[in-house]
Amino acid sequence: MKLSNRITGLTGGGSDGWDVFTKAREMIAAGEDVTELTIGEHDIRTAAPILQQMHQSALGGHTGYAAVPGTRALRQTVAARVAARTGVPTGPENVLITPGGQAALFAAHIAACDPGDTALYIDPYYATYPGTLRGAGARPKAIAARAENAFQPRAADIAAQARGAASLLINTPNNPTGVVYGQQTLSEIAALCCAEDMWLISDEVYDTQVWDGTHLSPRSLPDMAERTLVVGSMSKSHAMTGSRCGWIIGPAAAIRHLTNLATHTTYGVPGFIQDASTFALQQGAAFEAEIAAPFLRRRALAQKVIAAQNIVGLVPAQGAMYLMLDIRATGMTGEAFAFDLLATHHIAVMPGESFGQAAAGHLRIAMTVADDAFEAALKTTLEHAARRAGEHAGHQPRGHALP
Repeated sequence: MKLSNRITGLTGGGSDGWDVFTKAREMIAAGEDVTELTIGEHDIRTAAPILQQMHQSALGGHTGYAAVPGTRALRQTVAARVAARTGVPTGPENVLITPGGQAALFAAHIAACDPGDTALYIDPYYATYPGTLRGAGARPKAIAARAENAFQPRAADIAAQARGAASLLINTPNNPTGVVYGQQTLSEIAALCCAEDMWLISDEVYDTQVWDGTHLSPRSLPDMAERTLVVGSMSKSHAMTGSRCGWIIGPAAAIRHLTNLATHTTYGVPGFIQDASTFALQQGAAFEAEIAAPFLRRRALAQKVIAAQNIVGLVPAQGAMYLMLDIRATGMTGEAFAFDLLATHHIAVMPGESFGQAAAGHLRIAMTVADDAFEAALKTTLEHAARRAGEHAGHQPRGHALP
């Protein structure tokens, strides 16, 4: 039987970008020791009090169908948090609870795009973005944010592709680059969305992981509340990746229609997960800072280690749990270097090409193992890059060994 073009063409006919990750997992399954610096999975587990709240809720009977748009308590808690952080009036009518941020991204594009509509997104991008847009029936079109601009997207580049597009997807703090979009960047993007009558879909799942600068939600900019759909999640902010609880913030009319979509697709999120999420959010900013602290600490460690050599460059690590390293001095693609590093040193990183061609010649390193293991793996990666750069230049490097 023939499968639909939509499902068979989800990855665009090429790799889905996860080849190095898959190879590393195969090595681990075969009993080999691999240091994984690939996916954004905390090295701590969900905090015990959150799990206890989840357990108590389940034992208390909240195991049946929960309200499809989300429990009133969670929607109110999310709305209050968003209003406090952005200054934009937000009520439960502006909130739909979803099974994680990925489901929210898909639903937001279903709301914004008709089949065949052009949906813009910024390259580098989180690896699932193009497939998500294809799955929603849209035609994905990437807009490159260039390394020489520190991966800040330029409004002029977006404008050149925006005519007739239905939506623009952005992500700040950014995965994979770690860049936080500045106010000028976001203001120019907002003005363009208004001028071209586009929806702006803003992926803000890393909004609690900002190391330099300030996170600005574009929904708070003039005339943007009615044309912005914000994607949020418990995964990164509260180390609840497996609980699959996220949300969309948007105009009340859009949320009503998105609730209809949820009724016909996911049929909501388990009540005991929502109760635990409500409890977690009520712990406040101090708890969120505690979850983020290991990544801030490892970022400082990495900056010191990287400063001790001059082969590999560091993209400004302003937010999120990743580092983007420039390894173009090796003469290798990110993919070739990542496979080489995995084979030689059993260290798994993500090639920049997994996140788009704008990140070619780069690596994304997740800061998601213990400090000592992270430092050792980073030093080995840099030393490996120095050797490969020396071979590329036709001589062995000197002075690049790390202390």
